[in-house]
Amino acid sequence: MTKRSATSKIGLLLMAAVVAATGCREKPEEPVHTADPETVRRLPAGELVGTTTPDGAHAWFGIPFAQPPVGELRWRAPRPARPWAGRREALAFGASCVQFAGPGGGRGGVESGDVMGSEDCLYLNVYAPPFAPDAVPDEAARLPVMVWIHGGGNSVGDALLYDASLLATRQEVVVVTVHYRLGLLGWFSHPALRPPGTSPEDGSGNYGTLDLARSLAWIQENISGFGGDPERVVVFGESAGGSNVFSMLLSPSANGLFTGAIAQSGSAVTRSLAEAENFVDDPDPGDPASSNEVLLLHLLRDGTATDRASARKALEQMSPEEVASYLYAMSPAELLEIFDGNGFGGMYSSPELLRDGTVLPGESPVDAFRLGKYNQVPAILGTNRDEVRLFQLFTSPYVARFMRLPLWVKDVDLFQAIADHPSRMWKVRGTDAPASAMREVQGPSVYGYRFDWDDEPKVMMLDVGDALGAAHALEIPFVFGWLTLGPGTRFVFDDERERDNRWLSDQMMSYWSNFAYEGTPGRGRANDQARWAPWSSAAEGGETFMVLDAPQDGGVRMSTDAPLTREGVIAGVADDARLGDRPDVRCEVYRQLLAWGNDMTADEYARVEQGICQRDYPLADHPPTR
Repeated sequence: MTKRSATSKIGLLLMAAVVAATGCREKPEEPVHTADPETVRRLPAGELVGTTTPDGAHAWFGIPFAQPPVGELRWRAPRPARPWAGRREALAFGASCVQFAGPGGGRGGVESGDVMGSEDCLYLNVYAPPFAPDAVPDEAARLPVMVWIHGGGNSVGDALLYDASLLATRQEVVVVTVHYRLGLLGWFSHPALRPPGTSPEDGSGNYGTLDLARSLAWIQENISGFGGDPERVVVFGESAGGSNVFSMLLSPSANGLFTGAIAQSGSAVTRSLAEAENFVDDPDPGDPASSNEVLLLHLLRDGTATDRASARKALEQMSPEEVASYLYAMSPAELLEIFDGNGFGGMYSSPELLRDGTVLPGESPVDAFRLGKYNQVPAILGTNRDEVRLFQLFTSPYVARFMRLPLWVKDVDLFQAIADHPSRMWKVRGTDAPASAMREVQGPSVYGYRFDWDDEPKVMMLDVGDALGAAHALEIPFVFGWLTLGPGTRFVFDDERERDNRWLSDQMMSYWSNFAYEGTPGRGRANDQARWAPWSSAAEGGETFMVLDAPQDGGVRMSTDAPLTREGVIAGVADDARLGDRPDVRCEVYRQLLAWGNDMTADEYARVEQGICQRDYPLADHPPTR
């Protein structure tokens, strides 16, 4: 094998890994669909004709659920879409929301790192089992509805990447995939955008969150026309989409619009208004991408100022009206120029899911759950056992690389140990802490899981199972039933284990759909699977979460592991024998805990390892990286 062909194979592996990170089947070009008269539907919003997908589902693409949030509606709550006249052809996906092009988004003809998409992006798509127009289920025969919220760090993502045909047809459900505003256009809070008379929703800064609530309101009004049951609507999503599922649980704007929630690898984390608005050097410091810091960067970019001090002086001299005009005058591409568009998958970091006190509670999510200040519906919360390995594969010093491409893991124990602790903390944020709080309020209608599948093949010198394991987003193909990742399929899914992989996918699809039907995963749709018991509180003991794994690794089974806690995960770093007598490595793990979801504070970092970390590896010289 030549070096060129070996590098090509590793490149395909990396493509598959990144595709898995965004959860898509493959990165498709914009498909061309043909109208199918069997898909004509008459809704309150208007008449539609859709198409039949290659997998046999009826589908309708690019349906507007809100008015375009352009012009004066930028940074405003979404307005209901106006009905259309005549028959609308729902054959093409709506534009993706504004983002940097990358594996998580980006359609044909767009270079990675370029700004793409449109502010006019609030569209949804519907997949359903095939029914003739006169045989669409009605009344008690209507099907449950599952509403998918894509991931991508709340800064990238595209519903085009998620084909729900198999989930809809095999499980007899209606599936809806939605777009929502991303990044600075989805979450942005500044006093200048709240002039007198502004409604709390318009001034909330939580526009992406409100978009999702508006899509649920549209579904309530129109889904019956597709055979869907508005009284059985489950929201489900992965990564940032899972965090947005938490936001639907927390938001009064979504109250009564859904009946169940599945958060896959989400985080029950929100940000304060101080983080969203303040300068980084304020007494209550803001995020580096807070609205005021964004303004400073733009004043430097356009030459209004030459340094930070002069930029801040210029900003202080602008009236609120001038600040608002300055922001509205920028195009989306200009607005994003201050960020690096070539980060992982095109993602960039800015404050999101803001505790404004109207759209989202002023308390932290777990506190709000504990106080019962949320939409109390049945919920499934879960994470993947090795969440952060995917990201560390590209950054860890314990991975050998050629031109940034991983070739093999040099020290498997250290590589996995460093990834294990932030992955366990992800489970605290995404499952154990919120599930325990919700269980105390709503009783045994909360369920947990951990996805443990790690049966990837070996590719030359790289054992993909050791490197990725049950990494972030790898559960998505199992939930949707694809088990394909385009040309990279054979580098993630082993042909020799296809039967076992399909078994696990069937199990998961059945649990997910039974939850949509019954409000509990139970024993699956056919009532022949392992019983998925509710989450037990720490006081009760007993079964806590379902382990989802291949048959040869124990299969699907309930765990009696006690819930993890934030403090326990931090303490576990010192007890991990794999880290050996290596304070440099232990301190790196603590910095990882700082980086992933702010699971440690700088004060805690200063105290761990008897102060050695802060003495020898101060945060100022060794900032945490993701």
